Amino acid sequence: MKQYLIITLFLFSGTISFAQSKSERQVADAIQQLRKAMVDGDSLALLHISSPLLSYGHSSGVVQNQQEFVSKIANGSSDFVTIDLSEQTISVSGNTAIVRHTFIAATNDGGKPGTVKLHILTIWQKSHRKWLLLARQAVKIS
Repeated sequence: MKQYLIITLFLFSGTISFAQSKSERQVADAIQQLRKAMVDGDSLALLHISSPLLSYGHSSGVVQNQQEFVSKIANGSSDFVTIDLSEQTISVSGNTAIVRHTFIAATNDGGKPGTVKLHILTIWQKSHRKWLLLARQAVKIS
């Protein structure tokens, strides 16, 4: 009986910790669309998933608007070979979502292989039933 109770409590607590609202799932899907578009260098997908008001901050301090962000990825000067996201948290309040995660990527910027390890904060805004990346800021992991 004691084992049954422990297993039941474990399963129940796991269900609670992994539960996501519909909005959180939609934001998580949008994040994966962004990740894929960045790896693929897909300018149309990047334009589709980001806001025209985008403020995209890099760990170097450079801040780009939507056109600059899309252009750098589409032309290969910012080339992501792989992007892995972990430790992701999503908080939704109305039509705004705050997302934090760890971002580890293999890059090939200008033909030069590299690796980046960052903590990322993104702000997403729901517009016309679609979540769009509104702002992003990266910080190097020390």
